[in-house]
Amino acid sequence: MKLQHIKKQLFTVALTTVAMGAMAQSLNSAYYTEDYKFRHDLNPAYGNDQNYISIPALGNVSVNTHGNFGYQDVVMNNPMYGVENGAKKMTTFMNPYISTSDALDGFSTGNNRITGDVNIALLSAGFKGFGGYNTIEVNAKTSFGIALPYELFEFAKNTGNNSYDIGDIRAHAMSYGELALGHSRQINKKLRLGAKLKFLFGIARADVEMNDVKADLTANDKWLISAKAKANMSMKGFCYKQETKEYNDPSKGEYEYVNDVDVDGAGLSGFGMAIDLGGEYKINDSWTVNASVLDLGFMHWSNNMQAANRQDTFVFDGFTDMDVKQGNGNEVFDDKADKYGDQLADFANLTDEGDQGSRTTGIGATINVGASYKLPCYKKMTFGFLSSTRIKGAYSWTEGRLSANWAPLKWLDGGVNFAVNSFTASMGWVLNIHPKGYNLFIGMDHLLGKMSKECIPLSSNASVAVGMNITW
Repeated sequence: MKLQHIKKQLFTVALTTVAMGAMAQSLNSAYYTEDYKFRHDLNPAYGNDQNYISIPALGNVSVNTHGNFGYQDVVMNNPMYGVENGAKKMTTFMNPYISTSDALDGFSTGNNRITGDVNIALLSAGFKGFGGYNTIEVNAKTSFGIALPYELFEFAKNTGNNSYDIGDIRAHAMSYGELALGHSRQINKKLRLGAKLKFLFGIARADVEMNDVKADLTANDKWLISAKAKANMSMKGFCYKQETKEYNDPSKGEYEYVNDVDVDGAGLSGFGMAIDLGGEYKINDSWTVNASVLDLGFMHWSNNMQAANRQDTFVFDGFTDMDVKQGNGNEVFDDKADKYGDQLADFANLTDEGDQGSRTTGIGATINVGASYKLPCYKKMTFGFLSSTRIKGAYSWTEGRLSANWAPLKWLDGGVNFAVNSFTASMGWVLNIHPKGYNLFIGMDHLLGKMSKECIPLSSNASVAVGMNITW
């Protein structure tokens, strides 16, 4: 059992565990686009000059991903392509012909994260009345995130006998429906406030983690790998599918491990509530400040299907106590290899532990704080700054965005912006067309960069939002 094989085994286990798991952010580029119909999703104090109703499932569709590593960091050009017969053009960063410095250059020395969400407005409407502006929304939302420590990639790449304190590996995915009722109104000439009440209908949530992962390979006569792995899944009709196998040592009998999942009669498995709160204060004709708190709430799930590894430590000490033939007081190679195979099965595989009962989780809150300046000599131009902070444990992030917004016509506005966040720097834009009777908008918080031949963005940062609505 070679060292490189052990490393690849653990790295594969980690990524497989993450894959079992898989931000309710809107278009931040449009925060200061005054007649962008869904500004109330960014700050519930905002209203619109027009009433609107969305075209079902097409009124507001947004997809966002953020990350500090991506496809281009994991999949690289193979230096042996064209040199070695049968070598493929692309390979992974673990290829021994790629230097360690080049292979690990794209990974952060802290946590390497990818987060994202998809939001689809199944139906949305906004109208003036009751002394202010009112909104009704039915949305479908999905969010996901992974967090991988730098030491995991370092361990997978390096071939030396070192000690690795890899840390914690995290993955998360959640899907739910939302019914939101909002109202905003002008309190006085300077202050406008708004709030939104949200009823949440949980479809599924998965949380996968490997805690306190360590690999001590420094000793010449013993290797030790330890980790506590656990998967929690809340979804109606969900269950883990297990396969039964015999241990290599017949005296140990059989063991079961999770090798698939099954869903029978999926439906709602959770219920929750959340609120959005927001305000806007006009200092003078040029300066305005604003703030909002979004998705402040919880989800209560009716079940929690859990799987965990049976054994949290794997020790390989077979360097000096194995013989090919019986007779010297040591174990025969085949017997010892079988023993390690059994240990590795207990360490690497997850076992179904059944339904652990209900659980309550957060959904991830966002705080927006900003200010805008309207040119006194040309009121069609507004400059704005927006600070956004996402609070979601290992998947938290912050962003600052500076924008220039232009409304050359009553039915046309938009802008461009520049942002720096926890992951990268980006350029964004938005175009909003809203003559009486119709609204079309399209925008990006992050421009799409280069893509692979499989149409996969080389960077994990991407954003697009588009919508069509009827106005009056």
